[in-house]
Amino acid sequence: MPDILQIKEDLFRLLADKGAKLIGVADLSGIVKGEMTTGISVALPLPKNIVKDLQTMPTKEYYDAYYTLNAQLDEIVTCGAVFLEKSGYMAYANTTKVVKQDEDWRTPLPHKTVATRAGLGWIGKNCLLVTKEYGCTIRLSSLITNAPMPFDTPINESHCGGCTVCVKSCPAKALTGVLWNTHTDRESLFRKEICKKMQIQRMKQATGIETDLCGLCFAVCPYTQKYLRAESQCS
Repeated sequence: MPDILQIKEDLFRLLADKGAKLIGVADLSGIVKGEMTTGISVALPLPKNIVKDLQTMPTKEYYDAYYTLNAQLDEIVTCGAVFLEKSGYMAYANTTKVVKQDEDWRTPLPHKTVATRAGLGWIGKNCLLVTKEYGCTIRLSSLITNAPMPFDTPINESHCGGCTVCVKSCPAKALTGVLWNTHTDRESLFRKEICKKMQIQRMKQATGIETDLCGLCFAVCPYTQKYLRAESQCS
């Protein structure tokens, strides 16, 4: 087997070349079964102009970007899995083609779980991943492997503190304001059904598209706002 530190370096370079802006390695021992207990988390930010518009209403541009970024992430994690397999390891890409949400909005291995354990960010009061670099304005994907790469430091509790901007901004009043840690269940953070109903209502009103996309709670996040103001980041 090649040197594992070199494998991690080469993998990260490949994923970055494919467009990944945030990358981390997670220890998924005790979370997933089988040999593949190393998780790779990748993230892409939404364009700034789209996020700025979401502070008012959902847009068709957001709808299009949502699926465009998902497709790009599928390509990124698939390339990562192929690279690891060629290096002699097992790997499985958690693409949108193979990972499906159930009626309760759950997946076998949430991308957010991999991301927090890979140190990319924490779960905010809006029940979304918050990153220091891009706030919540990201799309996520992941892959799993048995390659024993060095793990990044996990983030096990919220950094939101006393901030309640997303909670106060939610038109459905779906967010509870609870601070997350690794023992927090999703139901403690938000009320799924009223959130979904409001997302569909706002999206249909604004675009005519009947789907559960809103974006307001992550557009107003102070970490997102910091990203929007940063001239050094790509728009």
